[in-house]
Order: sequence, then structure tokens, then C-alpha cells
Amino acid sequence: MSTHIAVRDLSIFYNDSCALKNLTLDIQRNEIFSIIGPANSGKSSFLQCLNRLNDLHRGFRKTGSILLDDMDTGAIDVEELRARVGIVFALPFPLPMSIADNITYGPRMHGVRSKARLDEIVEQSLRDAYLWDEVKDRLDSQAMNLSGGQQQRLCIARVLAGKPEVILFDEPTSGLDPISTARVEETMVLLKERFTIVLVTNNVAQAARVGTRTAFFLMGEMVEVDETRIIFTAPSDPRTDEYVTGKFG
Repeated sequence: MSTHIAVRDLSIFYNDSCALKNLTLDIQRNEIFSIIGPANSGKSSFLQCLNRLNDLHRGFRKTGSILLDDMDTGAIDVEELRARVGIVFALPFPLPMSIADNITYGPRMHGVRSKARLDEIVEQSLRDAYLWDEVKDRLDSQAMNLSGGQQQRLCIARVLAGKPEVILFDEPTSGLDPISTARVEETMVLLKERFTIVLVTNNVAQAARVGTRTAFFLMGEMVEVDETRIIFTAPSDPRTDEYVTGKFG
């Protein structure tokens, strides 16, 4: 696998508080890179830095660099960056409109007017999110009527409609039941074949189930990173072992 995202000596600050310090790592193309760690370990700050959502926070600043395909993300137009690096949040937030309109909202904002093309985007995005067979006969119904798991997969489809290269998942199943969680995890594993995925999760079992590699963050630092099976069976740092075995966190 080749490096898709290269992080070099990255530190993140909010005013005088350091949320993440001196992070260097590579995220490979077509892997699920999972990040685990207790609250306030810097996980979400790092994730949001990947598509510059942190820019919206007052007092935010960073040092170091993040390269997407060897280009510094700070030099990429922010709208282009957020199209290339989409994000799925912890709780599903479908727009208060139909299932189809949720998918076409972004493309229409970017000038797509052809009904045939929009219909194609709807079907392909829902197929890619493994939701098409469940909703194909009710595309004009309200998205808010879907189950929680279906709403989250609709949000994934909405991101996919923007043709990203990377998909960020920030606690994507924290509000879902076990069956819906399993469907979202299955979707992530299938999407890995075509996208690079970065997953932040407080559910260590989820990281163990879907992660290609896993990084453990603690108090704003990366303690270690390795293949997921090694992190969960033979980590090199005792703090990682204590966390994944539930001794703290």
C-alpha cells in the first residue's frame, strides 16, 4: 500500500492549550486506520484537522504539516479539501427533506442540473453505502423516517455523492443499537476497497473488528501504532495493554 496521508510533527493548540503534540504518522491508501484512546486524548482534534474543520474553532492553530497525496492540506482550497476528505459524524443528521434530496443537495449546490445525472448519483451513492435495496422504493419519503442505522448510512451516502478520496468517521455508531452498528461496520469494511478510511472510536472492540491498523492516543500523544491484531494481542507499551484490556479509560 502507498501513503495517502502523511502527518509530520503535527501539534494542535486551542489558545494556550495543547490538544495534540508532535504527531508523525502515515495513513495508507485503502486501509481503515483506527484511532482509540480515552476522552481528551486528541483523537477528534486530529480527525478534524485532516479536512480543516478545526479552522472553524476560535483560538485554533497548528504546527507541522499534513500532506494529502504529497500536497500540504493548508495549500488546498478548503472546499476542495472537504470534498476530497469527507466526514461522517457521531450522530446522523439527515437534512429535513426526502432521501433523494439528501443525496442530491451537494451535487445541485455544485451545479449539477440534469435529472438523469442526479438520479444516477442517488442510486450509485446509496448502493455504495449499501442502503439502496432498503430504500429504492421510497426515495421521495422523508429521510427522518428512516431508522437510526439507515440514517447514518444515508449520511455516508451523502458524503459519497461528493466523490471523496478519504472518509473520516468520528464515533459513527455511538448512538446506534448493536444491529445498526454491525451494518455500519460492514459498510466501512466494504468501502475500504475503494476509499481510505480514518475511524475515531471509543469502542475498542469496534477498532479490533474493522481496523487495518490502530493507533493509541493518550493525553495528546500517540503512544503507539501498529497492525490492529498486534495492538490488541501484543502491544509494545504497557499503557496500550491496560487500555485495550479495560483497566482504564
